[in-house]
Amino acid sequence: MSTPNESRSPNRLDGRVALISGGAQGIGRAIATLFQREGACVFILDCDARSGNETAADLTGQNPHLPVKYLPADLREPREIQNAVETVRKLHGRVDILVNNAGVELDKSLEQLTMADWDLVLNVNLRGAFLLTQAVVPLFAESGGAIVNISSIHATHAFPDSIPYACSKAGMVALTRNLALELSSRHIRVNCICPGYIDTRLWEEYLRSSANPTALAEQTTVLHPLGRRGMPADIGEAALFLASDSSAFITGTDLIVDGGLTVRAHS
Repeated sequence: MSTPNESRSPNRLDGRVALISGGAQGIGRAIATLFQREGACVFILDCDARSGNETAADLTGQNPHLPVKYLPADLREPREIQNAVETVRKLHGRVDILVNNAGVELDKSLEQLTMADWDLVLNVNLRGAFLLTQAVVPLFAESGGAIVNISSIHATHAFPDSIPYACSKAGMVALTRNLALELSSRHIRVNCICPGYIDTRLWEEYLRSSANPTALAEQTTVLHPLGRRGMPADIGEAALFLASDSSAFITGTDLIVDGGLTVRAHS
């Protein structure tokens, strides 16, 4: 039996060029790891230079024949996005896969939120994805390719103290559907993934900051009918499916990957 870290069919992305925003850690790193394993030439775009360089070095060390390159960029800065995309163009001349994964989250009530909080979350999570997509689309070949956006179950389900994040992720679903329609004539498929609770470094930090980390971990685990929270590799496998030819007739959809959490919410 294969695990979430194992690819079922090797080299599904052989020779393709992939750009992954927020690729330095967590879900982005898991996607980069799996894409490289499947034969893609991977660029990770991230504002965290230390983590970005470490991830690129680690993955390159694992497979020197497919070096992973780090591109510094803050998605709030259009010029930095353009510079990163121009680097990809100079090195490879094209992009076959774009993953809009970068995002930030704030846990604040309505009364606590400031305009700066709203602008930070929306500018990174939604505006940044739009600007990066707009910059990358001209690099897709005539044969097309795939764009995978990372949204969240927050797009359709309400959680406490998550207003800007939820709005940005709902916007990502709408962006996905409209891009899928507009880019279909260019043979570019656009889909998004809506993860549930995923065990990333940010989630671990949130647990540690809670009043009772053990209780919170247990509470969030039992919410899932499959009996566990997700791992970054779970989202990586979904991204691989949507980026590969295995999903050649799928576009404009949002794929929920949450261990059944939202099914239980409706029951």
